[in-house]
Amino acid sequence: MDDIDTQNIELQLLLQAIYLKYGYDFRNYAKASIKRRVQHRLVKEGLDSISAMQYKLLYDVSFFERLLLDLSINVTEMYRDPSFYLALRKTVAPVLKNFPFLKIWHAGCSTGEEVYSMAIVLKEEGLYDRTQIYATDMNEVVLRQAKDGIFDISRLKQYTANYQKAGGQESFSDYYTAHYNHVVMDKSLKENILFSDHNLATDGVFGEMNLIMCRNVLIYFNRDLQHRALGLFHDSLCTDGFLCLGSKESIRFSQYSDVFEDVVREEKIYRKLN
Repeated sequence: MDDIDTQNIELQLLLQAIYLKYGYDFRNYAKASIKRRVQHRLVKEGLDSISAMQYKLLYDVSFFERLLLDLSINVTEMYRDPSFYLALRKTVAPVLKNFPFLKIWHAGCSTGEEVYSMAIVLKEEGLYDRTQIYATDMNEVVLRQAKDGIFDISRLKQYTANYQKAGGQESFSDYYTAHYNHVVMDKSLKENILFSDHNLATDGVFGEMNLIMCRNVLIYFNRDLQHRALGLFHDSLCTDGFLCLGSKESIRFSQYSDVFEDVVREEKIYRKLN
């Protein structure tokens, strides 16, 4: 048996140990991505093998928390892909205005930048006061960051440019307060947001959502886990509800392709048919 086969076995055992010990299920994540992140942590910790890492995580909770941050995919920004948010304003917001009350689920919300982006869109479209936003992630560390709504000021120039390209109607500075090297999102944006733990690999549905956002998460799942997540979204959406995926993701070629129609194909905005 060569070294690659041995490493793959070690990786499977590591993911199984994480699941059994801590309840986080990475077993159906894309193996190439997981392997890169495990190797990164191996080097950072000065460990000789994945087996040594398995032993350490079983007996050292603080080490597992560091590994969890590596394994959890937390690449995000305010108004990521501005053209998506512009399409959301033009095609989805007018439909949402027909509902007396709205429920929106941000699945895999990471540190919350896109949740606050959505909250601002809703405010500017006159929808925020009748909306409940559920922002979920499996990683409690990034959830706490999302709930705090504190972001590095060095990214503000990019966020402001994204906001403007996304059809922002006000001054972006109205939505935050600057403090030295960070900004704090306005507390009015948080009033209708509920941050909570949810794992797309193991947890159940959120019922009767009008809109689900899960952008740039499915690309890190294997096909089985993608199907599971899409099933959750289908079962959580009300009829005619909207599903928004990331730019490199698609509901096409999945078993749920026939029960969603394209709303804005190039921006991966879909609508549930039944």
